Amino acid sequence: MKIGYSFRAAASACVLCAASVLLPASPVAAAGGAGTDPGARERPAEAPMPQPALLEREGTQVRLRAGAPQTPELSALSWLVADADTGEVLAAHNAHARLAPASTLKTLFALTVLPSAPGGTQHTVSRRELTGIGEGSSLVGVVPGHTYRVSDLWRGVFLNSGNDAVHVLAALNGGWEHTARQMQAKARALGALDTHVVSPDGYDADGQVSSAYDLAVFGRVGLRNPDFARYCSTAHATFPGNDGTRFEIANTNRLLTGADGVAPYPGLIGVKNGYTTNAGNTLIAAARRDGRTLVATVMHPQQGGGLQVYEEARELLDWGFDAADRVDPVGSLDALRPVAHGTRLAAPAEPRTAPESDWPQTGAIAGAAGLGAAGLGLGAVLARLRRRSHRITRG
Repeated sequence: MKIGYSFRAAASACVLCAASVLLPASPVAAAGGAGTDPGARERPAEAPMPQPALLEREGTQVRLRAGAPQTPELSALSWLVADADTGEVLAAHNAHARLAPASTLKTLFALTVLPSAPGGTQHTVSRRELTGIGEGSSLVGVVPGHTYRVSDLWRGVFLNSGNDAVHVLAALNGGWEHTARQMQAKARALGALDTHVVSPDGYDADGQVSSAYDLAVFGRVGLRNPDFARYCSTAHATFPGNDGTRFEIANTNRLLTGADGVAPYPGLIGVKNGYTTNAGNTLIAAARRDGRTLVATVMHPQQGGGLQVYEEARELLDWGFDAADRVDPVGSLDALRPVAHGTRLAAPAEPRTAPESDWPQTGAIAGAAGLGAAGLGLGAVLARLRRRSHRITRG
């Protein structure tokens, strides 16, 4: 049998030692203010804690209280819906199934590369930086020899899912393979242990996988970064053309824009969609309603056409907002770390249209949502403990 509890006991000791480091990451405290975070919602004291390995199980995991609505019947191979403020997972289906992520992996790319590629800088693209782009990739229209603001390249990544923009930004970050290694390390630091990075743009590659759980982690952490939050919530923008003009680009997340007959979701704030032949359709979607923010992930629906992923995400978000106060959590996006309630999201409440000029620089918010250096170091320790626990088998 597998011995897993000893890992969780050891991890619990780690998180108790680190709690005093993680908890002060309140945006109010970071700003030098006083008082409590009005966006924080503590779990009721009587709510029982979920079993440690609940999300490791196959099938749908949900803990309904009396009067709670049943989870929707979805065709996706894997899905998850969680409270993005507290990290509590409300329900999930095959949360840790390792599947091809397609362009939703660009969220991890952005988490990794944004610090080294600030939007206000300019860069002249070389032909070499555009080599190796996969056949059939989505492109935003980056041209060698043209000078771009890095913010334009990021909008190309988030709105058009432009693999050409990803290649240029990866080159600025030290190269393709270096960026893949950094992304892998970032995933491990966040406790996203299902993710294996081969191609930073999410293009199909042998062995490249993630999970509904990991993608929700990336989306949630991203929303705590002001630049990530602005990019992923932008519905329409312009991109530089060859002749000094700019052309219109639109976000391919139909829940954000309402394109192709998909009704826009009220309160949607991003995050990222994806599609490849191997991965099918994938989506990370976050929405805010009545002071609560939910993040939902949907991977590879088995019914309907290419737009089915949006409708299944819609059902998940609707259910989550309806059921949030009538279910007990089945896990946490903080892995085994204690939930840091004093952290708020940086995402704007409504879809944005990007201005012609670059966004002004913004200050860091609350130690990047309580997942600062101390939290990331703890995540790495937990990752090592978890890997060790899986190696201990008997019988």
